[in-house]
Amino acid sequence: MAFSGAPADPKGRAAAWFDSLFVDHSVLRLAWDNLAEVVPGKLYRGNHPTPYRLARLKRKFGLVTLVNLRGHRQCGSDALSRDAASRLGMIHIDMAFESRGAPHRDRILRFAEIYRTLQTPALMHCKSGADRAGLASALAIIFEGGTTAQALRQLSLRFGHFKRSKTGILDVFFLLYAEQAEGRLPFLDWVRDEYDEDRLRASFRAHGLSSFLNDHILARE
Repeated sequence: MAFSGAPADPKGRAAAWFDSLFVDHSVLRLAWDNLAEVVPGKLYRGNHPTPYRLARLKRKFGLVTLVNLRGHRQCGSDALSRDAASRLGMIHIDMAFESRGAPHRDRILRFAEIYRTLQTPALMHCKSGADRAGLASALAIIFEGGTTAQALRQLSLRFGHFKRSKTGILDVFFLLYAEQAEGRLPFLDWVRDEYDEDRLRASFRAHGLSSFLNDHILARE
């Protein structure tokens, strides 16, 4: 059953922590943050932070904004980080991305608008900090004027991203832009006018073993 409470009192807080630790697997994230700087002094990425880690990172980096790449969810981790951001005086933004499908045009364009007015320094997080955080970080690199080669460094095994699993479709998305339009057409113009989600989705094939590891052993979203 999905967690539907709020950490407004000790009972609700205990329920949120239980759900976060043992249903959303944050027990695995207590000593591992998958943290990295994406744009120096401006943008950071990581896995879903606990309230204590978020407070520490706010002090360390002067964080202003928390970007939730999982979208608004009924789970203890979401409730706790949303509450922590509010208590810390941080802006909280929901920007749901996919990790196993062709990136949606409308979500990329929405993220571009969010990024254009983003109050920084900001921390972006998904569940594990591997795939959706990698996608958003790669997009940010391109928005900042970087190349697809530079962007693809954000989708790497260093962050727990498996290129041969279903999440490898994110790599192919950027490679598709490099092949079709880089140097000819600005990235967002390509996304608006030429990017074919359905064709990418139909053409991509994942490696079964990598997908089994990602989906069932690591229990990624």
